[in-house]
Order: sequence, then structure tokens, then C-alpha cells
Amino acid sequence: MPSLHDQLRLDMPQLRLTPLLIAANVLIFIAMLFNGASLWHAQNTIQLAWGANFGPATQDGEWWRLGSALFLHFGVLHLLLNMGALWDVGQWVERMYGTLRFAVIYLVAGLAGNLLSLVANAGAAVSGGASGAIFGIYGALLSYLWLERSRIHPGEFRWLFWAAIGFSVATVVFGLLVPGIDNAAHIGGWIAGVLMGALLIRPDPSVEAGPQLGRWVSGLFLLFLVAVMVSQIPKPAYRWSEEKLIRGEVVEFLQEDASIARSWESLMSQGGKLGVSADVMADAIERMVADRYDQSFEELSALPLDENLPSAQTVEHLKHYAEQRRDASRAMVEGLRTRDKVKIRKALDQARQSGKEK
Repeated sequence: MPSLHDQLRLDMPQLRLTPLLIAANVLIFIAMLFNGASLWHAQNTIQLAWGANFGPATQDGEWWRLGSALFLHFGVLHLLLNMGALWDVGQWVERMYGTLRFAVIYLVAGLAGNLLSLVANAGAAVSGGASGAIFGIYGALLSYLWLERSRIHPGEFRWLFWAAIGFSVATVVFGLLVPGIDNAAHIGGWIAGVLMGALLIRPDPSVEAGPQLGRWVSGLFLLFLVAVMVSQIPKPAYRWSEEKLIRGEVVEFLQEDASIARSWESLMSQGGKLGVSADVMADAIERMVADRYDQSFEELSALPLDENLPSAQTVEHLKHYAEQRRDASRAMVEGLRTRDKVKIRKALDQARQSGKEK
């Protein structure tokens, strides 16, 4: 019996998709490095910006994250391990199923893995990586080997089949021992890969109708599992669009606060040197400081008030700060207009104290 390895290489001498997938993952990782990601462990904020899978974001209309997360990696070690595994199994499975079917298995397994990750992690984990799709490829390899075992040399079958089983089990066990590994994506991808492998195996005219029907049953069972997973996705703790809005407003406020503080400091230092009258100084502080802090306070107060939002406490703190600065600047304006040195001194103390508490 000819070697399966030789048969597959004869049918497809040159791989098409596997090298492209590896290249895409590597290029995206390099692009992330040039945009602030760490070589060894990328921050969640960067992963989120690039499309990581995260319950509040994915479920807030950004379902494309189930797919984009397949091309994101949290460090060079994560990338190398996944790409090594993809090359190891991809060169077999792409030749077994053909490039198009291989692509479908890879994508469906990756999506199913990320979907199960949403369910298992209750949407709280920021996840990414090609491992769910790679596990799906290993699952498809097992399906092919089992269904085609009569045409494979027994020794080669045993070696390939148990090697794939061993890799899958060892990786899941490793994921149980090491925190931060998304085993749900691995398991979901593996199950989807097994079922897709049974469905998409190239039909052989000599195969009876019964086994062919069983392969279509595998596809229907996969649809059933996907429907169950979708129904079990927990409600997100908050809306990501609201959190992004708040984060943007916080950045704008901090920039505005720095500008106001510079204006206030300049007015106080230059006004005394130039002999500006108290009334003119009061008008300038009211216009360039007090009114701007009041506007900032109103803008912060108009933001969503959901206490589950991660930035909710930050907003409350900044609202309190803006209110103090507004009140201190207004007290100074009043003190300047009434020539009340005690009130001016108290206003300055209040402004300094609020700056320390920021």
C-alpha cells in the first residue's frame, strides 16, 4: 500500500493556503508591534483595538471580532507556537481536503471556538489567536484518518491518528494548568473541526450511501451545536460602545483640563506683572477657566451612568474634580470683583487641593 504522505504530495505538490495563513498572522503581528504592542505580551487595549474577541464588544454589534481575533496573538511565543502547529498539521489537511474545503474548515472551526469562548468565559475574557482554528484542523485530520482508514497503511494510520490525539489532549491539559489559555476556544474549534471534516471529506464514488448520509448528519449536528451556543451566550455586563464613548470623553477632558490649567496659570502670572485690573482679571478667569470647567462638567454628566462600565468610577472622579475647579475659579472671580483677599486665598487653596486629588 503506497504511503499516504506520498499520495497527498502527488495530488498537491505545492501548498496554497497554509503558507498564506502563516504569512498573514506574522504580518499582522509585526504591524501590531509598530503600533504599540509588546514583543512578549501585548496589552488588552491594543488587542481590543485590533479586533480581539471580547463579550461586551463582540455582542455590541461587532460580531466580526469572532473572525478578526483568529489573526491576533499576544506575544511572539504565542505566535510561534501557533504557526508551528499550523504548518505541522496544515500541510496534511490542506492536501487531504483541498484548498477551498481546508479554508472552510479553518474558518468555521475558528468561529465556533471563539463562540464557545464567549459562552464559557461569560464574555469577560479578551481572547485572540489562531489556536481554535488550528484545533479544528487537527479535528478534521482525525475525521479524515478515521473515515479513510481502510485506504491507509495501518502503521501510518496509528502514527498519525494517535499523534493528533496526543497533541490535542496534551494542549488541553496544558491549558488547564496554565492560566490565561482559552481552552474553550480550543475545544470548540476541535469539535467543529471533527464535524466539518466528516462533512467535507471528498466523496468517493465507491463509498456507500449510508456513510455519506452520516457525514451530512455531522453537518446538521454542528448547526445544532452552534444554535445551542448562541442561545447560551450570557448578556454582556455593559455595552462596549458606551465604554468607548466614555474613554474618548475622558481623553478629551484631560486634554482640555491641561489647556485650562495653563490658561489659569498664565493669567495669574502675567496679570500681576502687567498690572491688569481685578475686574479684567475676573472677566478673563470667568471666560477662560470657570465657563470651560462648567462646560466640561456638563459633558461628563451627560455620559452613560451604567455603574458596570469600567470607566464609570473614573467619570465620577473627574466630575467631582471639574466641579471643584469650576467652583474654585468662580470663587476667585467673585473675590477679585469684590476685592476680597480672603476669598481669593481660599479659592487658590481649593484649586491647589483639587489638583492634588485629581
